[in-house]
Amino acid sequence: MRILLVEDEERLSQALVEIFKKNRYSVDAVYNGNSGLEYASSGIYDIIILDVMLPGIDGFTVLQKIRESHNSVPVLLLTAKDDVSDKVHGLDIGADDYMTKPFSTDELLARIRALSRRKGEVKNDNVTFGDLTLNVKNCELVSDKDEAVKLSLKEYQIIDLLFQNPHQIITKNRIIEKIWGGDSNAEYNNVEVYISFLRKKMEFLKVKTEIRTARGIGYSLEDGSNLRVKEA
Repeated sequence: MRILLVEDEERLSQALVEIFKKNRYSVDAVYNGNSGLEYASSGIYDIIILDVMLPGIDGFTVLQKIRESHNSVPVLLLTAKDDVSDKVHGLDIGADDYMTKPFSTDELLARIRALSRRKGEVKNDNVTFGDLTLNVKNCELVSDKDEAVKLSLKEYQIIDLLFQNPHQIITKNRIIEKIWGGDSNAEYNNVEVYISFLRKKMEFLKVKTEIRTARGIGYSLEDGSNLRVKEA
């Protein structure tokens, strides 16, 4: 899952980025409303965490513009004001949740998980396709014979994306945008390397489920069914 964090307090932002990464989330952090709106318009994020008091465009305006563009990404507002009218206004213009500073990071993570479930990104600790299971909690691939292999962060993020879209070709460009970010220096070779790592781990587990290559396009998770291209 990829998070956009729009928070102008750099120390708080950096601390949250570290916490998100430890919990296997990809995260991009920006420090003003203009950048937040620009990044949000890419459409690659699963959740946006948006501070209300921002330099440039304030958080309420960013949220309004996101919704005006018909972007339904879940948005969690952060506010330093424990003012009911501000919270009501934020919810009325399209926020999915809000938290008042200072807040517990455990509660923030719980709210992110709740928003993810609401969006349909995360349903269970175990997601099974064919004879292969992705153990979300332990970051492992598990065979139908209960043999398991650990995954690195990037391996987990890529296979999770494939598990979310079985039988559908995910382009290399989409993988780069979703996992590394559209402004990264990642190239197709980076994707190919991690796909190779994943295939070796699946071979070790001796499962029939496979990552199949659509030459010149991308990859799909298959258990013997026919391929079809995922619509953009």
